[in-house]
Amino acid sequence: MGQKLVTSLLWQLGGSEESKAGFPIPVHPPPSASQALCSLADTGALSAPDRLAELLALPPCSPEVQSQHGWNAQDSSPCMTVCGSPLTFKRRPTAQTTDSIRGRMGYMSGLHVWEISWPPSQRGTHAVVGVSTTQAPLQAEGYQALLGSDPHSWGLDLGKGVLYHRGQARRYPTGRWAEEMTSSGFPERILVVLDLQCGTLGYALEDGRYLGVAFQGLKGAAFHPAVSAVWGQCEVTIRYRNGLKPQPLSLQQLCRQSVREALGPSRLAGVWGLPLPSAVQSSLLQH
Repeated sequence: MGQKLVTSLLWQLGGSEESKAGFPIPVHPPPSASQALCSLADTGALSAPDRLAELLALPPCSPEVQSQHGWNAQDSSPCMTVCGSPLTFKRRPTAQTTDSIRGRMGYMSGLHVWEISWPPSQRGTHAVVGVSTTQAPLQAEGYQALLGSDPHSWGLDLGKGVLYHRGQARRYPTGRWAEEMTSSGFPERILVVLDLQCGTLGYALEDGRYLGVAFQGLKGAAFHPAVSAVWGQCEVTIRYRNGLKPQPLSLQQLCRQSVREALGPSRLAGVWGLPLPSAVQSSLLQH
């Protein structure tokens, strides 16, 4: 059955006779594969990781595990001071600098969720939460969104509701969550959801409501929890909620992988023109 589906999709995408396909092929140029992927991330159309609910239902981690996943005092700007517990850092008041700190653990596989607690009154003009590799800078002159300013970091500005990567910015969340976050702002506690089986980074509210995929393509490196801050005396706490090891792909995931490989990158954008449910189209285009 899976082979028939692949053959049918290939025929409909590549065939030149529209009548054989049984539906009209759009005459306007479809978006490129990269545009389609960006569009999905921008609209939050991608669903929450399959095992997110399972992870959030697990018992809390022990204090020892929490400490292992805390802030790394040796991997931070000189202006960051890790308090008595490695779960909280404080930024020393320093004029005209932006400072960053990374977590002790770098993740390369599995699903991981941690909570960042950052009081809104201590965020200032740039309060950015996300991940980075060890190649990302830890300090910069002036006040800016340091996390997300380069190719090695990805971040969400909690005050502005803007995502940053490679210095490029876009709104988040969008769709049904946009109005709520715009009116009330991001709460003190926010969950960071890193799914390295799919290569995505997203955010969720404390009760587990997923706000959508923020970034895709996170693979091939160790990704550390990270923040960058400008507010003097701000205190930010990290609490590792839990993690799940990778598991064998489901039949649905294997079918999706088979279809994507058969189509190839050059024909992926044509999925938008196929008579498929939007959820199936989104799944096929997810990186």
